[in-house]
Amino acid sequence: MASKRAQEESSNNTGKGKKKRKSCGERAELCSAVEEEQLKTAVKEAWSLRTHYSQGDLELDCQPFPHCIIKNFLSSETFVENLQKELRALNFHEKSNDLYKFKQSDDLKKRKEPHIAGLREALFGRFRSWLGELLGVELEPTVDISCARYEYTDVLLCHDDELEGRRIAFILYLVPPWESSDGGTLDLYTTDSNYQPQRIVKSLVPSLNTLVFFEVSPVSFHQVSEVLSQDKCRLSLSGWFHGPSVERPPRYIEPPVLRSPHLPRDETVLLEWVNPLYLDISYQEHIQGEFEDTSEIQLKDFLREEKFREVSEALRLAQIQWMKRGPPNKRCYEVASVDSLPECVSACWELLRSESFFLLLSNFTGLHLHYLCPADDDDDDDDDENHDEEKMNKEQENTQDERATGSSTESSTSAAEKTSRKKELSTPVCSGELRRWSHGSYTLLHDGEAARAEYALDLVLPFGCKDWQSESGGFTCYVANEEDEELLTVYPEDNSLALVYRDKETLKFVKHVNHKSSCESAETSTCIGFHDFSFVYYE
Repeated sequence: MASKRAQEESSNNTGKGKKKRKSCGERAELCSAVEEEQLKTAVKEAWSLRTHYSQGDLELDCQPFPHCIIKNFLSSETFVENLQKELRALNFHEKSNDLYKFKQSDDLKKRKEPHIAGLREALFGRFRSWLGELLGVELEPTVDISCARYEYTDVLLCHDDELEGRRIAFILYLVPPWESSDGGTLDLYTTDSNYQPQRIVKSLVPSLNTLVFFEVSPVSFHQVSEVLSQDKCRLSLSGWFHGPSVERPPRYIEPPVLRSPHLPRDETVLLEWVNPLYLDISYQEHIQGEFEDTSEIQLKDFLREEKFREVSEALRLAQIQWMKRGPPNKRCYEVASVDSLPECVSACWELLRSESFFLLLSNFTGLHLHYLCPADDDDDDDDDENHDEEKMNKEQENTQDERATGSSTESSTSAAEKTSRKKELSTPVCSGELRRWSHGSYTLLHDGEAARAEYALDLVLPFGCKDWQSESGGFTCYVANEEDEELLTVYPEDNSLALVYRDKETLKFVKHVNHKSSCESAETSTCIGFHDFSFVYYE
């Protein structure tokens, strides 16, 4: 059998060498813009000079960073239609975290559907060669491509695509007729002198059979804006061509948030503002026991009802000065200028910074946020009893070290006492802000936050979120550093004080507030935004 097969192959090859391996894919013919040598030379020159160029279906724009748009990328409409059918038949998986929410297919590297395979071969074969010549860079044959479906409220927030080996990002749109009002645009950001994104200056509306590509660089910040259409699907193929990464400057480090010690206010402020239930010592002990078990608690109806209503009304009606907090690759929400707060809101702010409130938090949590909070001496005594032998060994080692170095026991003891006193006298501090959340608000996890993570007590006290729906976003998620697992989710609830103690390996983000938050039901009036006090306390 083997001999017969060899003879057949020999006769079919007509003596001109080995038979080429037949591709499993349908050949994807690319548009003439990619095939014409003269056009390629012109685009290459424009790319190197960072100048605008347009010819036929191809446009190169270098603002705010170099990107190229090729319309009618695939020359056959029939091929495009069949490609869409194959992609729609794939299995998609829900993807959701701080940065995005959409559905994604498995990696298409080994899919055998004829049109998917044909496009893959064209992209990472002929088109990759064309791109490499354009940039003057040797791109690797690495195949990195998947299919994404963005539907109502799906979004991909501001990022730069940075990952080792990624050189060129691309998107091929396979959408129905699309308008800017449908959302789902590819938004491009300007950057400041620290290479941080500032504002959107260009939005590309998806168009069937249009390919967009750009170089992954320190300034390539972009987003897929939220899809607002409730009946259209933004279907696209996207991925990266790999090659030597563009050199990056040192990562910008934001200045630390200002922390302040407590304000000198006595317990009168607690009696005036806080629900009497939470001032009962026995109930505080109950809260502390529960908090020590779970490291989190929500205290409902925390403020006196009349105080809560007064602050809520002031936040709704008062002329408060709001400022947007960014940059958008880290956060996007509004924060109030403390100087512009009306009297009752300012008084609530002072409550959360007051000495008596620090002590109340100590009683709720057992944390050392006030000098009157008892130290955990019992735990120390237990440790001493369990480690007598270890202590004796250490004392012997210290004695030997002192003899060798000539140091005195008195000086060692003195240094230890100074360290202990310094720790005991460390002043608890806090930082805080009054935030306004509305459609488009969010916070993201980022490297700077992870590097600065430390033990802290988070406090959030929301206002104006009655009837807020969790599907609208705006909730706070706690996650383990460098892991996808959600440890805790805190949903906004009127007059419910949320306390969460986090360690150095725990990070948090506020989920993107989506379009559902701004839609009013015909039956019920839905909350379209809310406010909260957000404070962080450090021992």
